[in-house]
Amino acid sequence: MLKIGILALQGAVREHIRQIEELGCEAISVKSVEDLKDINGLVLPGGESTTMRKLLDRYGLLEPIRALADKGIPMFGTCAGLILLAKEIVGYDTPHLGLMEVVVERNSFGRQVDSFEVELSIHGIGEDIPAVFIRAPHIVDAGENVEILAKHEERIVLAREGQFLGCSFHPELTEDSRIMKYFIQMVRENTTVLSH
Repeated sequence: MLKIGILALQGAVREHIRQIEELGCEAISVKSVEDLKDINGLVLPGGESTTMRKLLDRYGLLEPIRALADKGIPMFGTCAGLILLAKEIVGYDTPHLGLMEVVVERNSFGRQVDSFEVELSIHGIGEDIPAVFIRAPHIVDAGENVEILAKHEERIVLAREGQFLGCSFHPELTEDSRIMKYFIQMVRENTTVLSH
């Protein structure tokens, strides 16, 4: 059974666990370096990116997560998780994990009160996929190896670069699990490659 870790420092952790378990995988709440052992994929959920960075530093998780990335472990960042993955954040001198070749702007769809839900057509995943935007970032610029999977109002809101999947919105807050299914397929394919 595939083991998918969810960074469980804050944010919508329970909702991710529910989707992962419904799709037949084991969900591991990651709160320490020990929890990263033997996972096949890692979800970086929404929350508040600055707070999450402080907690990553406090628990010594930043470098171990980068080391997993170096080993090719797939990672899926939603909302604040996308900000953690990005190589560049508008208005900031240094990134957090700095793994995905994208430039991200924080809170680019407005504040909490400006939250909204739309349906998106997502390349390679499907049509009419509900997307919940809460203080969402968006991808301003993407490297040449980044595949753009979805846009909303001409802004990139879902993209993939190899083992990294970055998402502006919260797929876990809906009943539609197609995006998580797509990530789990990434993990499954990667696990097969690593085992050969």
